[in-house]
Amino acid sequence: MIRSLVVFCACLLAVAVQGQELNCSVVINAEQTGQSNRQVFRTLKTELTEFMNNTTWTDLNVKQQEKIDCSLVIIVSNIDSDYFTASLQVQSSRPVFNSTYTTPILNFNDKQFNFRYTEFQPLNYNPNVFDSNLISVLAFYAYTIIGLDAASYQLNGGEPYFQEATRIVNTAQQQVTEGWSPQSGTQTRFRLNNDLLSPNFRTFSDIMYAYHRNGLDYMADNPREAKQGIAATLELFNQMYASRPNNFLTRVFFDTKAEEVSKMFSSGPQVNVSNLISVLNKVAPTKSTFWQQIKL
Repeated sequence: MIRSLVVFCACLLAVAVQGQELNCSVVINAEQTGQSNRQVFRTLKTELTEFMNNTTWTDLNVKQQEKIDCSLVIIVSNIDSDYFTASLQVQSSRPVFNSTYTTPILNFNDKQFNFRYTEFQPLNYNPNVFDSNLISVLAFYAYTIIGLDAASYQLNGGEPYFQEATRIVNTAQQQVTEGWSPQSGTQTRFRLNNDLLSPNFRTFSDIMYAYHRNGLDYMADNPREAKQGIAATLELFNQMYASRPNNFLTRVFFDTKAEEVSKMFSSGPQVNVSNLISVLNKVAPTKSTFWQQIKL
């Protein structure tokens, strides 16, 4: 009887960890409200952490060490009863093969993150129902984080998760528009999801895969060849620029990777980067201070 109970509990544990892909930390910064000591912010942090980490997002069987490290920094600027005016910084990273280094995968600032929240309200994700803007936004980023992580390991590996995020976009559009509709602006959740799946930006999938799997993951074996491969991969942004100058995905990539690229080509074995620097200054001119640090 005792052995049967142990086996049963073990099975329950196996089911519980299946599909819990994220290792997400949450920070709530409410200093701008002048009410940063309120208990509601501590409760919100706890509930959002549990929501992100305990929700079953996919049918993958993920081991603890395989979970995706990510973080949400919520800056609350105003609170009126149960209505929060806020912005959201989303970050994620993944390990690089044969090293202790972790590379950033996403660093995105969502300035259209306003939501209603009552302390201790249940937070549950139902893909077919709009429950609240808070749940929809967090679920959207959960799938976007998982998708971009998958895209860095397998060519076009992120598409199933980006498509799941599209379902959230479509459902949320029926209730709210801020951040979810084409009219919300050019740097929104809608635009990010739309561009990640657009045939016009297929090159971005090639870049995400080649930069990580054929570049960073190869760095420990042959750093010179890896850097040469990464340089050639980054020059593919020229193709995206030619068809869509100043496109959003290029900005998202370099908001995440500019510092890493600068440091990579400022140390270690030198490679020819004259053409790369020219491309970087053209496709990501706002990051020119980083490109100035690259050694010719």
